[in-house]
Amino acid sequence: MNDYKLDRTAFKMQTFEEADMQYEFWKKQSIDERFRAAFYLNSIAYDFDLNNPPRINKTVFSMRKLAH
Repeated sequence: MNDYKLDRTAFKMQTFEEADMQYEFWKKQSIDERFRAAFYLNSIAYDFDLNNPPRINKTVFSMRKLAH
């Protein structure tokens, strides 16, 4: 999963044409590749290790049947 490296100095304003080229690039990537990139960006944003992601706290959620 360490195929990516976030270069924090590489960000800049984009023209509409540049943004469109980025969109076309990611549209051509496989869904697996897009998910891997998104997971990597989430790990950077939320500061967790890719090989040890945080677990979901399942006590926060509850389920119940809807009465009709």
